[in-house]
Amino acid sequence: MNLIGVDEVQQTERELETEMNVLGSIFLEPSSLDEVVFLEPRDFLSTRHQQIFKVMLWLDKRNKPVDITTVGEMYLQHNRQDEVGIGYLTELAMSVPTAANVKHYAEIVRSRALKRRGADVGQKIKNLVYEEFETDEDYFTAIERLVSDVRPEDNGQMESLADARMKYFEHLITKAEFILTGFPKFDKWARGLWRGWLYVSAGRPSMGKTALLLQRVMGVAKSGPVLVYSQEMDKNQLFDRMIANQTGISYGKIKDKNLTVEEMGVIESVYKQLEKLPIYVQDSSGVTIEEVRATARRFKRRHGQIAMVAVDYLQIMSIPQRKSETRAQAIGNVTTTAKQIAREMNCCFMMLSQMTRESDNAKKPQLSHLKESSSIEQDADVVEFLWHDINDNVQQGKVVQQFIAKGRDVGINEFRLLFMGWLQKFREI
Repeated sequence: MNLIGVDEVQQTERELETEMNVLGSIFLEPSSLDEVVFLEPRDFLSTRHQQIFKVMLWLDKRNKPVDITTVGEMYLQHNRQDEVGIGYLTELAMSVPTAANVKHYAEIVRSRALKRRGADVGQKIKNLVYEEFETDEDYFTAIERLVSDVRPEDNGQMESLADARMKYFEHLITKAEFILTGFPKFDKWARGLWRGWLYVSAGRPSMGKTALLLQRVMGVAKSGPVLVYSQEMDKNQLFDRMIANQTGISYGKIKDKNLTVEEMGVIESVYKQLEKLPIYVQDSSGVTIEEVRATARRFKRRHGQIAMVAVDYLQIMSIPQRKSETRAQAIGNVTTTAKQIAREMNCCFMMLSQMTRESDNAKKPQLSHLKESSSIEQDADVVEFLWHDINDNVQQGKVVQQFIAKGRDVGINEFRLLFMGWLQKFREI
């Protein structure tokens, strides 16, 4: 055997060993599956390892224990114990001392799998030279079809009405689930927020976008976990606003830490109530949409159904921009992914957005006033604008017009909101 052959054998042995490390880690700590959600069965070089990983995923999806006994039992039930025995499963569990490095092992497995698929596709593309195509476009189509095989699998599939019949009637008899926001007029009209919605809330500075978001978050959290990404304010700044909203203590006093003993007692009491709500906050700048997706997936696996994901705000996210791609197109990629997350997680995705300066001169905001709009209005199920009509004033505070400019399945509507800035609180009027 020449040196190249020796290297290939050693490489294969290393790959198989790493695959064993991944599977062994999962046996040691089944929750490790949460760390390797990016792995697919086809990423494993060994057919035997592919099948074991499929069984693990099957068990985990049905909330069944993932261990040597349950995996071995699946093989027994299907009379395939000759393929994988308890002895080999035990060997996998003993292949690693700890599950702490499972993500590292899985990344190696995925990386090698992508390279294998890339090499395979490269060879197939090379062989296309010897095939006849009627047009150059047919040739490019063939290449694109091969390249798409390298990408992660899409679990979606075509179904006929006959195939989908049972699921559809289950859908009809399942009670519709809407997420109440705590704003009675809006909730009565729209029946709250809908799962699967991408909800874009846009406004110029000083319209109270963040304050309105936080008030909604506190209402929505009564229906389930809410994940909040704050890119301009740290956690304490958000908590200051929430406390003012709930206690009636001036936001200025809280911000300046000019509080009496009695007020501190009120704040402590209210905080104890708020901390019971499943509200989670990340206060880092430049968050990516893929990071949001990964975090949401982990939360859903560990904590169950999510009610809402909220990002404040769109335009300051870290948004990769490909060569020859415009900024608006890059932002469009983010909103498209946000909509996918809402559907995949079966939650509402609320995204705050800026408006253009031109909107200041408009009598009433329009969809075109969304900053770098691109596909924002296309991807969003609901687009609302928060704006101030200088002719609409009351003594109790600032009147903010809530204009639902787009509402898929709910229509268009307008609400008047009283914004009491000193309490960071909105009230429908």
